[in-house]
Amino acid sequence: MKYTDKKIAVSLVNSGDRIFFQGAAMTPQVLIDALCDRYEELEDVEIAQLHTEGNARYTQEPYSNVFKINSFFVGGNVRNAINSTHGDYVPIFLSEISLLFKKDILPLDVAFIQVSPPDKHGYCSLGTSVDVTLSAIEKATRIIAQVNPQVPRSHGDGIIHVDQIDAAIEVDESIFAHDALIPTPIEEKIGQHVAHLVEDGATLQMGIGAIPNAVLANLDQHKGLGIHTEMFSDGVLPLVEKGVITGEHKVVKQGKIVTCFAMGSQKLYDFIDENPLVHFKEASYTNDTALIRRNPKVTAINSAIEIDLTGQVCADTIGKRQYSGVGGQMDFIRGASLSEGGKAIIAMPSATAKGLTKIVPFLNQGAGVTTTRAHVHYVVTENGVVNLYGKNLKQRAEALISIAHPDHQEELTKAMFERFGK
Repeated sequence: MKYTDKKIAVSLVNSGDRIFFQGAAMTPQVLIDALCDRYEELEDVEIAQLHTEGNARYTQEPYSNVFKINSFFVGGNVRNAINSTHGDYVPIFLSEISLLFKKDILPLDVAFIQVSPPDKHGYCSLGTSVDVTLSAIEKATRIIAQVNPQVPRSHGDGIIHVDQIDAAIEVDESIFAHDALIPTPIEEKIGQHVAHLVEDGATLQMGIGAIPNAVLANLDQHKGLGIHTEMFSDGVLPLVEKGVITGEHKVVKQGKIVTCFAMGSQKLYDFIDENPLVHFKEASYTNDTALIRRNPKVTAINSAIEIDLTGQVCADTIGKRQYSGVGGQMDFIRGASLSEGGKAIIAMPSATAKGLTKIVPFLNQGAGVTTTRAHVHYVVTENGVVNLYGKNLKQRAEALISIAHPDHQEELTKAMFERFGK
């Protein structure tokens, strides 16, 4: 592979281009910064991305006058831009984002990626973020890569041959990492409640954060668990080491941990490196409801910003403000619901850090419905577990009030009577 200077590499970007940024731990920060340095030479460049790490200079003045972000998920580094005139958000299931590229709904001119050095056959690994990157590099006209020996070589489908790369630069630095969050006492209670719902032989889907870690920490007495998820983090490692996660009961990729991206500590990345146990696939595969449902006892654990008394789940907005994204919640809620013995779970604290109730009479004005009330089954707070499946509207309200924060149960009960009568 021939390497070039970063300034020469990003010179392949032209005004009017649409650029895809690989995301999460694999965010190609050196290339992104080099592109921002060219802002005076460019105009009207669109950035298409999922969640990225780093400072996202392209969303800040004066760069934001040149680069406009059009994102499929919203992280903290781009949230202000997306809620301003400098960016926007595309509501779409994670399972379907690749179709935007493949069907030329959003044609890509350039893809910025970060990869491992090539093996003896000339193949580089996409590391810990395959998600929609595979479809992006299949459709992008120009591919620019930063090649980094600290990128773990992951097994699965996340590879690219050097002949596909139009320009490459050498980088030797740690990829983005996050230490595991320590659950609060409330999150510990939630984790215990959810763990009681998980059966031996279940196939798990979980996200990143303190609640998933709290759930996983309470599963060490379980047997024969499997993983088929869109992402995973450090919480699975002790369960693999203890022989709790074996994947022996899975139907899809039996024995494998199936994921499309991973984010966590360096220990997690060391675990992934050259490990055939972990199989990275595109999000269109991991989040395919038809595949998810084939596994036994799929237990999908997701969260919410707020839930109304009928069971509507808002997980991506705070009122009118776009906070995160639709992501894969509905993909897995539906897949788990259709799985034999499966359980779809929404787990969240009953109140915010400021003491506001997260179980509400009505969703805030402008809030998006991430998961419809027809799809919701289990809801878990620190105060208990309820199953809304098959319940009518008033029964749902009563059930949700029973696990709401005690400080808010009276006002919620009043709202229920006003809406549904006695």
